[in-house]
Amino acid sequence: MNRLKERGVLVEPFNIRQAREARKRRRKPRYAIRKPQGYRVTAPGDLVQVDTLQIRLQSDDCRWQFSSRDLISRWDVSRAYHMQRKFPFALRAIQIDGGSEFKKHFEEACLERGIRLFLIPPKTPKLQCYVERANRTHREEFYEVEDIHEELEEHNKQLEEWDKTYNYIRPHQSLAYLTPAEYYPGWLKSHPQPSVSLMY
Repeated sequence: MNRLKERGVLVEPFNIRQAREARKRRRKPRYAIRKPQGYRVTAPGDLVQVDTLQIRLQSDDCRWQFSSRDLISRWDVSRAYHMQRKFPFALRAIQIDGGSEFKKHFEEACLERGIRLFLIPPKTPKLQCYVERANRTHREEFYEVEDIHEELEEHNKQLEEWDKTYNYIRPHQSLAYLTPAEYYPGWLKSHPQPSVSLMY
């Protein structure tokens, strides 16, 4: 059919072609793009993977937790709107899957802050392996152990405490049994930075 269309033998009715063109014009390109082939992740903040974790409480209440993990330092933050304030370094790029929760407002927030936003191809969760592992840890070491409060604000306070445990107390095998809070200063010493503060 495509060859017939190219040769002009098969012509779509004008109104269908016109409607298609109008739809293309209306569609705004997403800010999120595929991660470029040569994009290098060498420093904390170069790439943070973000995902959601569905939680079902005993009351049958269903909640969604935003999880984010830095690829280099393994620093974790459990609430999306806290991300930029809670990481101890500047975020340069975030990687997400195609979930609808990451469209519009999330993309706009990244655009406003000048944070690159990379979108993984459909059905490739292995490209989000760091944050997928974080979600498993949250399930096994937090949600299966703690009694989660019914009130959302109290639940978030519990998550704040869990983040402190995860980042400052719990050693990580992938960081030679250091915590992310111990690993990051050592990384800074061995990778001299420009003399500007990376804290937000």
